[in-house]
Amino acid sequence: MNEALWAYRTSYRTPTHSIPYALVYGVEVMLPLERQIASLRIAIQEGLTQEENAPLRLEELDSLDERRLDAQQRLECYQSRISKSYNKKFHQCSFQVSDMILSIRRPIITHKKGKKFEPKWDGPYVIQEVYTNGSYKMVDQDGVRVGPINGRYLKRYYP
Repeated sequence: MNEALWAYRTSYRTPTHSIPYALVYGVEVMLPLERQIASLRIAIQEGLTQEENAPLRLEELDSLDERRLDAQQRLECYQSRISKSYNKKFHQCSFQVSDMILSIRRPIITHKKGKKFEPKWDGPYVIQEVYTNGSYKMVDQDGVRVGPINGRYLKRYYP
């Protein structure tokens, strides 16, 4: 578990263009291998005295807020791009009162055995009420009320 967390916290994240460890502590992570095999960064850091190291650390901490803000802006841009991409493929159907529709059969089971030709849609239903948030209340042919149900689980029925 600890190794998995270490791997997650020290790996590069595309949305923020940074490493989570660096956003929390303000410095790049020092890998255990760098401690065992002397690296240039270790040599420079160990060669500094306490008085020389303190201003460098304060400078890193001062730039931390700017790095976090930059990461936040990059994350918001990334989320915007992802939502644009999703919204290109997804289109919300809108239905009116008295439209005939089908509703996806629930629960949605992806691994069925032996029921290959069973219908995936229930209905037809008639829209009785339309809510502002994209939900609909329906009535089946026997007058039984169904819903409210989200519009993304519905499709138009053509008799």
